[in-house]
Amino acid sequence: MRHVVAEAGMEDRVVLDSAGTGSWHVGSAPDARATAAAAGRGVELAGAARQVSEQDLEDFDLILAMDRANLRDLRALAGEEGAEKVRLLREFDPASAGAADLDVPDPYYGASGGFEEVFDLVDAACRGLLEEIRAGRAP
Repeated sequence: MRHVVAEAGMEDRVVLDSAGTGSWHVGSAPDARATAAAAGRGVELAGAARQVSEQDLEDFDLILAMDRANLRDLRALAGEEGAEKVRLLREFDPASAGAADLDVPDPYYGASGGFEEVFDLVDAACRGLLEEIRAGRAP
């Protein structure tokens, strides 16, 4: 999403951060296979993993989950008052409209090409989200 926002010259209008629901990778750099898949498309992945916090739910207008398990966990953390701001990322991919499964598959234990597939899914959803932001339909 950072790359998509930067391409659009909207870094001053969109504040982004990334966090996971679990603590098992806190402090780690992005997976080397994900980094390679992104680099092959001219995108740099950087940073260190951190765990989502209750403060994130206050600070951000939109919290995106990659799959239904994370969606459930984030909505539980958000409580009733914040649950509506937690959405699945692929809801914003126009090609996924009406799909029964909007989960981004976890390529961690899969075949090597899984990271390229996931990059394509995430990129399409991020581009769709940017269009929603531009049109004023997303927070």
